[in-house]
Amino acid sequence: MAAVWQIVTEAINNYTGLSATAFFTILALMYVTFKVVSGMFVAADDYAAVKRANEIALREPVQMGDVTEEDLRPYDGSDPNKPLLMAIKGQIYDVSRSRMFYGPGGPYALFAGRDASRALALMSFDPKDLTGNIEGLSDSELEVLQDWEYKFMEKYVKVGQLFSTDASSGSKQTEDDGDASKLDQDKSQQ
Repeated sequence: MAAVWQIVTEAINNYTGLSATAFFTILALMYVTFKVVSGMFVAADDYAAVKRANEIALREPVQMGDVTEEDLRPYDGSDPNKPLLMAIKGQIYDVSRSRMFYGPGGPYALFAGRDASRALALMSFDPKDLTGNIEGLSDSELEVLQDWEYKFMEKYVKVGQLFSTDASSGSKQTEDDGDASKLDQDKSQQ
């Protein structure tokens, strides 16, 4: 065994010019540095979870058509196999690609699975504001809501719209279509 150690020591010294102690110290430091740097990125165990989340986010959006607010609720991210949906001014958008924001544990998770128009206009996280009712909002609040709608129209795919059923007549009524051009027409008339 001592002969093998002697041969290894001489080989290290001949090829690197370092003593065996210096060589193994540098080797250990390189290994520790590798572990620290690779730990800053996705851990090997988490790779499968990240890949699965990306597959869900990259799925083709499913067109929902006309749905009620009750039908929209299950799309709040609680089921990872369903798309993550959110509505603004009655228009439903697939926000699955931003699951880290609108999914469970995200900062805007309470907006998912519902029409959050009032909450967005008021920039509120109060549960009583989680509604599509925008009556009584000021012009500046409506403008904030319009900005949100423009952002959603640019970033996310519209997959449907909300409708309500009038209990007295039983007729289907589509909510305000949230057409962004309405604000543009109002501004051009001023």
